[in-house]
Formats: sequence, C-alpha cells, structure tokens
Amino acid sequence: MLDSRQNRFRWSHGSVAELFSGRENSLGLLRLLLASAVVLSHARILGFGKREFGYAFAAGQTDLGKLSVFGFFILSGILVTRSGNRLPVGRFLWHRALRLLPGLWVCLVVTAFAVAPFLYWRQHHGLAGFLGHGEGPLDYLRANFAIRVHQWGISGVLDTAQHKGLTFNRSFDGALWSLEYEVLCYLGVALLVLAGARAGGVVRARRAILAVAAVLGCYVLGEALTDPRVNATEIPMRDGMPDVPIVGGYVVPWVFYLGFAFALGALIEVYKERVPVSDPLALLSGLTLLAALHYGWFYVLGVPALAYLLLWLAIRLPAPFRKVGRKHDYSYGIYIYGFVVEQAVAALGGARWGFAAYLALSVAGTLVAAVLSWHLVERPAMRLKDIGLPRPGLPRQADDGAGRRTTTDQEREPVRAGTQAP
Repeated sequence: MLDSRQNRFRWSHGSVAELFSGRENSLGLLRLLLASAVVLSHARILGFGKREFGYAFAAGQTDLGKLSVFGFFILSGILVTRSGNRLPVGRFLWHRALRLLPGLWVCLVVTAFAVAPFLYWRQHHGLAGFLGHGEGPLDYLRANFAIRVHQWGISGVLDTAQHKGLTFNRSFDGALWSLEYEVLCYLGVALLVLAGARAGGVVRARRAILAVAAVLGCYVLGEALTDPRVNATEIPMRDGMPDVPIVGGYVVPWVFYLGFAFALGALIEVYKERVPVSDPLALLSGLTLLAALHYGWFYVLGVPALAYLLLWLAIRLPAPFRKVGRKHDYSYGIYIYGFVVEQAVAALGGARWGFAAYLALSVAGTLVAAVLSWHLVERPAMRLKDIGLPRPGLPRQADDGAGRRTTTDQEREPVRAGTQAP
C-alpha cells in the first residue's frame, strides 16, 4: 500500500478516486444482476398473484424489485454526475436521450404492434376490434412516448387474461414507471451544469450536490420520525401527483426517496478522493442493510448502506467479473422487456407448468429481446453520441462516467429496475 494511502486510510485499500476508474470495475455485472432481480421479483406476482420476493423479510417496507430500483439509482447517481461534470449541458442531455429513448420507443412499438396483437389474436381468433379499441395500440404509443406511462393496457388484452385468471396485473410494461424519476434526476444534474457548477469546479458542485442530498435526506428522515407507517409499509405508488409539463405527474414521495438514492451516488462521485474503499466498512454496510430491511428504517439507514455496498462490490469483486458488460450491456433491455415477456408468458398460460418453468420461459424470452435491443437499437443509437464533434484524431470525451472509451455506456438506467405498475 502506498504511504499516501496509509496516511489517509490506514484501514482501507485506498480511496474511490484511486481505485474506481477505467475498465477495472464490476458495474456491468451489478447492473445485470439488478435487472435480473427485477425479472425474478416480478415473476412471483405476475404469474401467480403472490407478493414479490423479499416483501416478508423486509417487513412490508419494500421488495426485491424496488430494492433493485434503489440500486440502479445509486449507480446512476455516480456515473451520470461524472458525465455531467465532463460535458456541456447540451451534449450531456443528448447522450442521456440517446441512451434512454431509442430503446424505449422501439420497446413500445414492439409491445403495441407485435406482442399485443398476437395475444389478442390468440384470445379472439382474429384482430377485429384491436385497432379501434378505446385503448388501442396507437393510443398506447401516443400516451407513453414521452417517458411517463399514461396508458398501461392495450385493447383490453390483459384485462381478458386477468378475467380468465391467467394474469394478475393489467399493465403491459409496468416496470417503466421508474423512468420518469430517472429523467428527473438527469434534469437535476443538467441544472447544476447550466447553473455553472461545472465551470465553478468540483468544489462548487460538491456544495450544490451536498445541499440537495441534505434536503432529500431530511425529508426521508422526517417521514420516518413522524409517520410510523414508513417503517412498516411500502412507499405509496399514488399520493399527490402534481403535473409537470410534457412528462405529467410525479408521485411526491418517490421523487424524494429515489432522488435521495441518486444524490448519494452523486456525493460518492464528487467526494471520491475522501471516500475510502474498506472491507470492514463493506461488512458493516451489509449487516446494516439486512438489519434495516428486516427491522425497519430501510430508507434512512438501508439505502446509504446499499450505496456503499454496491460501490465496494464494483471495486473489490475479482477481475473475471469485470469483463461482464464491458462490450455488450444487456441490462437496460432486460429491464424494459422483462415485464412485457412475463405478462405474455402468463397470458399464454405458461404459469400452469409451475414457477420454475414460467421463470425459465420468461428469462429466455427476456434475454432474447435484450440482446436484440442492444445490438439493433441501443448500441447503434449510442454511435451518434459524438455527432457534431471534430473528426477522429482528436481525443473524444468519454461519457461512460468511468473513463471508458467503448460503446458500452456505464450509466445504465433505472432504473431502470422497477416493480409493478401503479
């Protein structure tokens, strides 16, 4: 260990600034695991109408799917903040739009004009009435193209399946609910850049991000202190939804809770030279996370513990794991297609063969869709990220948030993990 590291972090391997850069991290694996956890969690409720995995252990606070949401927002906070600190605001937003929108729009088209009509045809032995339905496929595209999902069903397909006892949710892609909160966090980073945080240097950005994190953290703590239900029930999916131009309404508590997770990631990035990479701290974080999940205060104590644990795993997992997702990142595709595939398998009666068979069919279908989405849509779209910049020969600005110069974008959304629709 270097003397400088020993002087500052005697009980650690060094700082995040020293160890978390370039290709040497396991973020691709972590995002893949988080996205897969969402599919696993949804399988239980979509195919069999039971509570998602982890709900009982977490004493009703959360479940495996929503826990993955927080994990995605933490990682996104680290990497998107790094991207915002490197790029002008226009280029930053352009990169974020390319990473999120093409894959989403193609997913909506595939859902509306491939999956839904096939299921409708199986139910009605024809397509009469499919296009003219009050919640038809064209309505689905118009309602949902601007990030927020305003229409969950298509031509009554899943209502029919639900009436037959085949499915337990009428949403075609309920996992998309968290994307609007991801975009809101992107806009927050863009405002910091626009306000001059980038021009003012890291110190000024630190102060702004610290202030935002403090406000969000105070809200989360205040909720836990004043409302005992916060430590006994899930965050409500519908509770005061103010309209935002173009996007629509936000569920107020989720803005603060997911924003807090994103802000924790952002703090790690701007204070990376002061954050130690410590095995004892990682062990303490893991124990704290488990205790908070099981006994309460997950949002106050468990989310910060999860943030450090994910950071430690990204840095300390063995070298072979760092190759996962380096060239081909399927996590976003798994996220946006998992719910659709699981609903389709359920509507076709796949759950009658038992959980293992249902999950296997769902995972196989999701993986195929994710691979096609990456190779045919996401990666080609990302090749446009440097459009308008000087021709090759001059250094290109990396936007992966980790110093990588590959087509794989580290800032995996969402998110983009989610749980069932509101």
